[in-house]
Amino acid sequence: MKKFWQLAASATLALSMLVACGTEKETQQKEGAVVVEENNETVFPVTAVDALGNEITLEEAPDRIVSLTPSNTEILFGLGLDEEIVGVNDNDNYPEQVADKTRVGGIEYNVETIVSLQPDIVFAHESSMFSSEGAIAQLEASGITVFVVDNAETFEETYDTIEVVGTLTGKEDEAEEVISSIKTKLSDIEAKLEGVEPKTAFMVVGGAPNIYVVGQNTFMNEMLKFIHVENAVKEEGWPMYSPEQFLAANPDSIIFTYEGDDVTIKNNPAFANMTAVKNNALTVVDGNTTSRQGPRIADGVESIAKAIYPEVFND
Repeated sequence: MKKFWQLAASATLALSMLVACGTEKETQQKEGAVVVEENNETVFPVTAVDALGNEITLEEAPDRIVSLTPSNTEILFGLGLDEEIVGVNDNDNYPEQVADKTRVGGIEYNVETIVSLQPDIVFAHESSMFSSEGAIAQLEASGITVFVVDNAETFEETYDTIEVVGTLTGKEDEAEEVISSIKTKLSDIEAKLEGVEPKTAFMVVGGAPNIYVVGQNTFMNEMLKFIHVENAVKEEGWPMYSPEQFLAANPDSIIFTYEGDDVTIKNNPAFANMTAVKNNALTVVDGNTTSRQGPRIADGVESIAKAIYPEVFND
């Protein structure tokens, strides 16, 4: 259970208590007022609507930025904002430059530290509102601008996030380059998988002592669908499966996001007759690239595709 919540914190996974639906997000994004020149350079001031429906206006490009979640941090670094980023999440581990940034907390945030960094904007995340709402209120009361990024459940929503962050930071061209790079790599993966026979799979995000799995309407499920994999989990979100449920689903492959969980399942006699166990189709992938809604989503998709279709990617 502990590992599951660590993943939720570091990867900013969607939680059931989120109240904003996809339609509302789309409407809010369309309402954001953004002015750009013909050369795609942002003209300040700019206004955008965040995940909570708040209109956030910046008079000029921010010189000091704090990121409260790893996915936001990866986007900001991907846009070339190395110098502007002054604070990051405790769980940030990519890119390597995060090692030189001030840590402002993991699941809970140190408001005093954030305020001391004098940020022009703080990028929070919708998926962590259950733990950060109080901190955000304190930051706003201190006169600090906070933009809550949408919790993306699809690739398109991720592109929207990258675009709005690019707009607010004066990095629109860079945002388009990041998105184009992701789409190019996804197209290459898609081309390799053309004509493959679809398979079924589990994605396990916590395997001991309880089995937590990836369900429907999640970002990881979007990755599975993209590579023609049917998710063996029919429930939404991140349900806990009993050993009996796990055994009954019997998918072709089982993907894990934590080292050691694969060994736990493999060495459990109760699962010895599962197709994936008998065929040794148990693979650990990087839990960061497969869950963070940012520039490395294509890397996450590729890692899952290689695990499920090794015959296609055996180069």
